[in-house]
Amino acid sequence: MRAGNAGKRRQSAAHEVRAAAPATNWIYGRHAVAAALDNPARRIRRIVATQDSLAELEPALTAAQADLPAAPEILDRRALALLLPEDAVHQGVAISADPLPQRDLADLLATPPAGRCVIVVLDQVTDPHNIGSILRSAAAFAALAVVVPDHGTAPVSGALAKAASGALETMPLVRAGNLARALERAKAAGFWCVGLEAQAEQELAQLDLPDRVVLILGAEGGGLRRLTREHCDFLARLPTQGRAPLNVSNAAAVALYEIARRNRD
Repeated sequence: MRAGNAGKRRQSAAHEVRAAAPATNWIYGRHAVAAALDNPARRIRRIVATQDSLAELEPALTAAQADLPAAPEILDRRALALLLPEDAVHQGVAISADPLPQRDLADLLATPPAGRCVIVVLDQVTDPHNIGSILRSAAAFAALAVVVPDHGTAPVSGALAKAASGALETMPLVRAGNLARALERAKAAGFWCVGLEAQAEQELAQLDLPDRVVLILGAEGGGLRRLTREHCDFLARLPTQGRAPLNVSNAAAVALYEIARRNRD
């Protein structure tokens, strides 16, 4: 009985440590941490790592040394895990950091790159892993930005940063107070809005896309909201053939590839 009570106390203490830790301030995972250390806009507050994992961070730590608040703290895996959310796959490294400065869509639209470019808009996508994966795909295909609404979307968290695998530091994640207004601003800047919808008549590959495209994806299950759909110049679907539908992050990757492929032709 006493041993059981002691175990319960230890378990309770672990939950209290996790509850006290500001989980949204932690970034974990090797790629996410290395990219954050390499980002001059990211203010690092604390670095923790296991002894075995510290060596892999040495190049990033050396490059960022002048901007670091203190030397990394060496912890064992259990102590490191207690600082983070219970399901965090930390790979032995984590940093506590300030949020990145907010990016403004108007600034990005004022100086878009020459030639073809794409902006990804997510209409109430709530899964941080999906948003992180979409950031990664957007970075891979050189999108201008990923835009999400202020409300009805996942907050920036360690899970999102881990799924983005470093792309959170390089791909602008823009929050819009009014998504419909953001689409109108993009249209005024010469962008055409393409919404992905499984029931659309045309496939994405069949559209004669302009140079500047806003690719809009809705939440899984609910899809695009009515007002968002009304702001689309085109609705298109992906040519899936199996019974299992693509999730939103898979759909974003396929659509971005298709747009990039056509831009090369």
